[in-house]
Amino acid sequence: MLSKSVLIFLVALATAGLPFEVSRADETLPNLAGTYRCEPQPAPCRSGERFTVTQRGNEIEFKSENGFGADAKFTSPISLTGSAPWNSLGVIAPDGHIEWSNGTAWRRI
Repeated sequence: MLSKSVLIFLVALATAGLPFEVSRADETLPNLAGTYRCEPQPAPCRSGERFTVTQRGNEIEFKSENGFGADAKFTSPISLTGSAPWNSLGVIAPDGHIEWSNGTAWRRI
């Protein structure tokens, strides 16, 4: 579990000084649109268990089954930064799941 936290910290540190836009035109962003299940890892899923993700370019919108919504932007092809009220950083794993700095992980279903 410590290695996941270290990975999130390193990605956050590497992208902290970047603008909230993808800086290179040749970087391809992954398609994150779909439905995800929140997995407590180790933090509980407080905002819902299932989320619908819509994507427009580098902007992401999340909506839970209970109506909670939030936005995020890509900071790189493998990282996201969530806006208020979450203010969390996300790392996109090679298999497409998202690991959040709040201690949860989202898997596409």
